[in-house]
Amino acid sequence: MLRPRIIPCLLVHNKGLVKTVRFSTPKYVGDPINAVKIFNEKEVDELLVLDIDSTVEKKEPDYQMIKNLATECRMPFCYGGGVSNAEQVKRIIKLGVEKVAISSAAIQNPNVISEMAKEVGSQSIVFVMDVKKNPKSGNYEIYTHNGKISTGLNPIDFSKTMEDQGIGEISINSIDNDGMMKGYDIELIKMVRRSVSVPITALGGAGKISDIENLINEFGIIGAAAGSLFVFKGIYKAVLINYPSRNEKFTICKL
Repeated sequence: MLRPRIIPCLLVHNKGLVKTVRFSTPKYVGDPINAVKIFNEKEVDELLVLDIDSTVEKKEPDYQMIKNLATECRMPFCYGGGVSNAEQVKRIIKLGVEKVAISSAAIQNPNVISEMAKEVGSQSIVFVMDVKKNPKSGNYEIYTHNGKISTGLNPIDFSKTMEDQGIGEISINSIDNDGMMKGYDIELIKMVRRSVSVPITALGGAGKISDIENLINEFGIIGAAAGSLFVFKGIYKAVLINYPSRNEKFTICKL
């Protein structure tokens, strides 16, 4: 039975776990493996790990890091960062990863999604779409390379392209809301949700549990991903890995 998923998102930079604000000023918050161990104990629904260095630095995925994370994970695990072809996807899946996230490679060559899906199945391929409003036009656009390069692509139209290519899931990452902890971009999510039928995950902006509850109340079966919410605690943003208890999840997701 399908149900909402509450998903911690971990960003890896220089081998460490970091948190960003609008995709800039990464703040070190700990060791990725230690974070995974804590999330294991908290029985999270799913874990999203994004290496924010690989694509920008034109590096291959760090297979040893992925293997270490996958070995430690006791929950479904999605990895993204530096993935550009079907062979890499097959190698990552063999390491014990359930899903592989693609971004820049899919924008450069949308056909690569169908190639990847053919090798490992659509359910294992996720398109991570980093979106913000163009400051000049005010229109939503897809950006790459940690929000530095505008593609000029409309997220609604490109989501349809991804669905046509056989993507299994689309993760909508709001650059404008990243790290702000003031709630998700409901308008953006609604526009994408109406245009495609594949599963959607929302990322960027959650600052309190009620933000996740509001998202699920609005959209029902959806992935609610968050970074800051699950690594910071309190008004001073002390670093503390946290996650809703089973009872809290029951209330939030109405399972």
